[in-house]
Amino acid sequence: MNSYLLYENSDKLTGQQYFDAKSIIQDLGLKALFVAAAKAVIYEKDGYSVKKIGMEDAYISDCMRKVMMIPLKTKAEVLYRQEVLRDFGENQDLIRDFYVISSKVLNQWNKLGRGVMERMSNANPVAKVISDIRIISLFAENLHQIKVLLAEHDEKIKSKGLRSFAKRLREEFSDEREEFVQKLLADVLFYTGDKEGDEYVSVIQKPRIVLECGLEEGLKFSSLKLEDVATVDQRFYKPGGAMSKLQDFKNSKIPDSFSTVKETAIRDQTAQLEYQIVYYLAGSMASFVNDFGSFFDSLHQQAAFYFGAVNLTHQMKRFNLAWSFPKVCEKDKLAFTELKEFVMCLEQRVDAVGNTCKMEHKMLLIVTGANQGGKSTFLRSIGIAQVMMQSGMMVTAEHFESDLFPDLFTHFTRREDSEMNSGRLDEELSRMNQIIEHLGEKPLVLLNESFATTTEKEGSVIAYDIIRALVEHGVKILTVTHLLSFAQRMYKESQENPETTVEFLSAERKPGGVRTFKMIQHAPEMTSFGLDLYEEIVEKKELSGGK
Repeated sequence: MNSYLLYENSDKLTGQQYFDAKSIIQDLGLKALFVAAAKAVIYEKDGYSVKKIGMEDAYISDCMRKVMMIPLKTKAEVLYRQEVLRDFGENQDLIRDFYVISSKVLNQWNKLGRGVMERMSNANPVAKVISDIRIISLFAENLHQIKVLLAEHDEKIKSKGLRSFAKRLREEFSDEREEFVQKLLADVLFYTGDKEGDEYVSVIQKPRIVLECGLEEGLKFSSLKLEDVATVDQRFYKPGGAMSKLQDFKNSKIPDSFSTVKETAIRDQTAQLEYQIVYYLAGSMASFVNDFGSFFDSLHQQAAFYFGAVNLTHQMKRFNLAWSFPKVCEKDKLAFTELKEFVMCLEQRVDAVGNTCKMEHKMLLIVTGANQGGKSTFLRSIGIAQVMMQSGMMVTAEHFESDLFPDLFTHFTRREDSEMNSGRLDEELSRMNQIIEHLGEKPLVLLNESFATTTEKEGSVIAYDIIRALVEHGVKILTVTHLLSFAQRMYKESQENPETTVEFLSAERKPGGVRTFKMIQHAPEMTSFGLDLYEEIVEKKELSGGK
């Protein structure tokens, strides 16, 4: 049985992980997003005010990381996953129940000895067969529960993924198959219950086994065939009591009957016969366990991702962030309305300034402007939205359009640390070389303050040579830079070329040095207005009495 909730034809995470997933997570701050997805938002009775935030579910955060670091490659894949997520967003109790049920099944399966049963089989075969029966019962009970849930939500489910999932479950765990499994479990119930009973038990389960066989010389059985097996309820009487003695006397008067309790040899042979019969019946259900064992594993992982994605919508609601499902478009188009940097909102627990941008037939975006003007935040907001889009998720924007870039790279300036074996410029160039060596057919590279670890003049020359060469080879680049000589040179060339593929944005700065954190179309200036920050620091110092 396959779930097929992440992909139309696969239960495994297919495709290649981003080449440098570690850098993408670090540069875009995605760890905070994974953790937020793993925390449930619990509301007050009004359904809006947040009562508390739940504890992190480590399994969900790990699944979010794994799924989000393997990008979808086609528009059809994105739409398939978006439709399923939209269904779960509108039926949140369904995805929560899927996750809870699959978690419960796997936890109880582990307690029943999953993974160690083969080692146990030689040591204690009776314990092994009892465990097998209980696993079959566990699967059947929870498959029935999932079928009921899907039936209850049938009219609300619209996505191809969920409707196909429900159809497969109805076919592979049909009512007829479920009835057969439940009958088998009822028949062998005697083997998994308490055989001895105790003084508080009034009814116990006993087996009724019917065999067909021939008799050979010496009264030996031949052609032994199981005709029927069932569990019957029998009143329990405490051994040695008057009722127990009366029952033994009654049984002794039945023709051709004998006691399996008083005769040790017969008792042992009966126990062995019961074991062989139950072992045979449990073995006949091996395919059932194999089919649905992998099903619960895959459902658990896939439900964790969707549950985490739904949790993120609650985090968006918590900070009044508008969100939407992004649209896949052409490579040379990037357009969005009121895009906000989601991770910053999560970490600082505030709303953020949104940005609107529309780039068509552009392969290079150069963002310049005032220090502390929100340029790096703007770049991260695009990178985060791109990763979420390529995971089939929603983004924190009123509208977002972009192409898919499975070859996504980030190149953000890094602080110098003890692990560096060379200078910072050498380290930057080494990382850039790795990116260049692994560029695919449709790469997107995000550069944040790259090559700013050397002089402005040298950094501008390096940036110009590398970025221009990459763009000429079809690489889409979004860069934030303080290398103003580089930006001015690119701007001059673009002005001379009416078919330029370069776009320029700048961090808006109002009179008096006020930052709006908005990116506007503007030619690069020969200053980053660092004096604004200096004057602000001096003013604060004077107001505090020079302290």
